[in-house]
Amino acid sequence: MKFTLSWLKDHLETEADVHRIAEAMTMAGLEVEEVLDPAAKLAPFTVARILSAERHPNADRLQVCQVETVDGLKEIVCGAPNARAGLTTIYAPIGAYVPGLGVTLVEKPVRGVVSNGMLCSASELELADESDGIQELPPEIPVGTPVAGLFGAEPVIDFEVTPNRPDWLGVAGIARDLAAAGVGKLKHFDIAVVRGAFPSPITVRLDAPEMCPVFAGRVIRGVKNGPSPAWLQKRLTAIGLRSINRLVDVTNLIAYDRARPLHVYDVAKLVGTEIVVRRGGVHNLTAGAEVIPGTERPEMFKALVGGEYILQPDMCVIADNGGARAIGLGGVMGGESTGCDETTTDVFVESAWFDPLVIAQTGRALGIHSDAQYRFARGVDPVSVTPGLELATRLILDLCGGEPSEIVFVGEPPASPAPFAFDPAYVKRLSGMDLADDRIGTILGQLGFKVTAGPADQAEPWTVTPPSWRRDVEGRADLVEEVARIEGFDSLPDTPLPPVARPAGGVLSPRQARVRTARRALAALGYAEAVTWSFTKQSTATLFGGGDDRLVLENPIAADLDCMRPSALPNLIQAAARNAARGFADAALFEIGPIYLGDGPGDQRTVIAALVAPHAARHWAGAGEDALFALKADLTALLEEIGAPVGSLQLVQGQNRDWWHPGRSARLQLGPKNVMVEFGELHPRVLKALDADGPILGFEIVLDNVPEPRGKSGKARGSADLSSLMPLTRDFAFVVEDAKPVGDLVRAAAGADKALVADVRVFDVYRGKGVDEGFKSVALEVVIQPREATLAEAEIEALTARVVAAVEKQGGKLRG
Repeated sequence: MKFTLSWLKDHLETEADVHRIAEAMTMAGLEVEEVLDPAAKLAPFTVARILSAERHPNADRLQVCQVETVDGLKEIVCGAPNARAGLTTIYAPIGAYVPGLGVTLVEKPVRGVVSNGMLCSASELELADESDGIQELPPEIPVGTPVAGLFGAEPVIDFEVTPNRPDWLGVAGIARDLAAAGVGKLKHFDIAVVRGAFPSPITVRLDAPEMCPVFAGRVIRGVKNGPSPAWLQKRLTAIGLRSINRLVDVTNLIAYDRARPLHVYDVAKLVGTEIVVRRGGVHNLTAGAEVIPGTERPEMFKALVGGEYILQPDMCVIADNGGARAIGLGGVMGGESTGCDETTTDVFVESAWFDPLVIAQTGRALGIHSDAQYRFARGVDPVSVTPGLELATRLILDLCGGEPSEIVFVGEPPASPAPFAFDPAYVKRLSGMDLADDRIGTILGQLGFKVTAGPADQAEPWTVTPPSWRRDVEGRADLVEEVARIEGFDSLPDTPLPPVARPAGGVLSPRQARVRTARRALAALGYAEAVTWSFTKQSTATLFGGGDDRLVLENPIAADLDCMRPSALPNLIQAAARNAARGFADAALFEIGPIYLGDGPGDQRTVIAALVAPHAARHWAGAGEDALFALKADLTALLEEIGAPVGSLQLVQGQNRDWWHPGRSARLQLGPKNVMVEFGELHPRVLKALDADGPILGFEIVLDNVPEPRGKSGKARGSADLSSLMPLTRDFAFVVEDAKPVGDLVRAAAGADKALVADVRVFDVYRGKGVDEGFKSVALEVVIQPREATLAEAEIEALTARVVAAVEKQGGKLRG
């Protein structure tokens, strides 16, 4: 929403400048986006007079002009066809920024002749859309006169309007709030009633009163349409609107001045003498014609701005020809068929009130966002129907002449807001502001609220009735907000809150601390955090063991979010698929949040879920490290970070639920009743159902199943135990059953001598010739770190024997 300072002063007596107005608006709750000051942009430009103009010696279309300027006599090269001796025009000095060209003038030769400035056109200063040459000014204007004053350039305030304040979409509404804030005095204008000279030849019928409960209109005959006067064109152009003609400009002016959209129809283009307000949709195109079932066709509508639209039954349509032809979308836009032009002599002026929800849905469905739709969707003042029509009539008669008919008024406007009880002491209770009752009553009265005082002994001594344009005010708290913003939010008391003792154990619970640690650890490992819905589609929930009717939502926010999620993985998979569809296939995502199992009152669990989609670009060196083992390494590092008992976990394969790949997944558990983690590759069947390309690997930690770490002793960590002796390695190859987890062999070898065995690594797994069917050969590298002295050969052999014995207890046999 934009308006100029002079426009505001039509409604507000004030001496405040534009910056004071903008500050007052901000303090009153209006969000000022920008203050545009064209005068500042035009400050370098002044009036000059060409004394002589001679042909450029090196260019046929250029002239060398001797120009009298505010800076003295200047030689300027000009290519405008109308440059001539005696012409009064606009001068730009060296260093000036020319907004229409986007350049800053510098002193440089033009075809060998130095130009000491520039002579400007209106378009080069953005005072017009296009120009044929440099600006021609009246010769009586003195040289050196600032250009900004000549063109009436004035500041424009641009601000955002919150959806609950449609009254701010008119300059009169802004003036009302500023007057209440003490910036000036509100001007009150009584809109004079224009008496009709004859009955209206156009009647109105409401067939959809739920969409348009009230409709007023009148015919004005004998008008003379054409370009608007300069003052009206200037006012509309200043706020970015294009002047069209007098009739249309009047409706645009009232929409921005009073937040009252109107529309005018060319009577000569109407079919019949009745306007019908009805629902859109399938409709026969000839009044009274019989519609044969199966031959109906969608109703089409061609808008004023171009484009053809299909009308639906939930849209409000203005029609003529007995209701057969759509000539307007009520509250949104008029039709091309009845638009006013230079030949229009008789018009029908429409002033109606349309249901905001209907208008909002129509604009969204058709993608039409007009000034009328913007206002009606937020709620226009129903009481302005007749005053708006009277004001439009007066302006049209003043600008276009003509003779008005009597007003046609059908329907009943919506009821005004209901009064409610209010205690002025509630202002201090809710805001802390200690204001006198008279001050509170004055603020509310200036904003248009009707305050009626009752007996002082009543619990709520006042009765307050909101004005018709403030349907957002529904209770006491709304009134306190109005008083607080007008008095000024800077007047709110700054009493500090009472100090609260810090909890002895810190502000985070152990669970919260774990979540924070996990989030940082995963981010450090290269995963990006995703925040997805706690809902999913029921069919998707079924894929992950959910979909129970108890978890289906009665009122979902979307059709594909109708069930509480049993796992965080499906949402992450779909997020990875969306990234892949946009060219980012190599995803690594995680999420920490709730899942819902539907097995009782405590069915909510907190999980840490992560996935990787290893789709890196192809390379001659191959894929590198197996993604599954990389995922397991990340999982192990995360568990260690959050204090899980990693050394005590059992790795179990073949028992994961069916959304995991049966041969490439496992679980980590503390016994069969406490499954902490499931990890591995997601089943291709599940990925296909979610429209995701595999492979995708992931894990899901049930944080509730991870035992809390044991309390710390409080002792400081000791110094690192680093040996000065060189480590040595020994390689072993053990033959074990194919189903035997390799991790069991690693733990057995590491436990053979915890003092000397520093590390155990798997460097090869072999199946094939030399190894029996159903068995595999696992090669281990055991790192031995001497502590006190170099180990003798006998000591090394004894340690080797202990390693072999430990692994043989797990079913391994040393390979010969």
